[in-house]
Amino acid sequence: MSAQALNRTVESKATTQNGIMILLLCLLALVLSGWTFWAGIELRDVALLVISGLLLFISLFTMCGFYTLQANEAAAVTLFGDYKGTDRTPGLRWVVPPHMVTKISLRARNVTGEKLKVNDRRGNPIEIAAVVVWRVTDTASALFDVDAYQPFVDIQIETAVREIASHFAYDNAEHAEPTLRADADQVSNMLREKLQERLIVAGVVIDEAKLSHLAYAPEIASVMLRRQQAEAVLAARQKIVQGAVEMVDQALKHLAEKNVVELDTERKAAMVTNLLVVLCSDNDAQPVVNAGTMYQ
Repeated sequence: MSAQALNRTVESKATTQNGIMILLLCLLALVLSGWTFWAGIELRDVALLVISGLLLFISLFTMCGFYTLQANEAAAVTLFGDYKGTDRTPGLRWVVPPHMVTKISLRARNVTGEKLKVNDRRGNPIEIAAVVVWRVTDTASALFDVDAYQPFVDIQIETAVREIASHFAYDNAEHAEPTLRADADQVSNMLREKLQERLIVAGVVIDEAKLSHLAYAPEIASVMLRRQQAEAVLAARQKIVQGAVEMVDQALKHLAEKNVVELDTERKAAMVTNLLVVLCSDNDAQPVVNAGTMYQ
């Protein structure tokens, strides 16, 4: 086990009370304080006045221990800087003064990172940003193991996004490999794992992490766009040629099976050439009537 893990502050349950009962006792003490004060004045009894003052002091002192918690909210209890536990029970709560209470939200939080200009695996400058959903699960670690857990999370998100960008290329123009653009699920899973490793020290759990923005940097965007367009045209041409070859093959087989016409090797070559020109041409084919034969 690492030294960092040994020094972590582990969350424990704090000893607190239901604030409703304590509030009723405080109100009762205030009523008794007022009654004994009035009786002491009427009877000119110093003892009753002293009791009235003590009841008032105890009531005011007790009221310093009240705090409220909403759903998905916790309170870390400390005494002179010493962590005493965490209260997760919602409602009106009370802790013995002079314990101090620090509230912390346990709700899921959404962070949309800023656009970062980084280099991908091939060194191409790209713009990338991520959206991360996270929440605090260990209040002790969040409050006492890092200086300020919210800025800590923001910085670690930026660091993890930069690291992820260096592991993947933007796209796979030449190599069959996972990319930022085509393998979003794999990238998201790796980003979530990297963030979880970095944020476990802060008692934070990552619920979801995805890329929210991905683009080439402006200085190479136009060049890369032309390259992508050329790749798309090339892929389309390959599909067209493949389909044309299959259609020509089927046409020759049907002609041979039905004995429509007997073609020698030279006529087959001419027919294949004509069909490929018609099927692969960008423009509409113009019919030409051949009055003779290919040998005259």
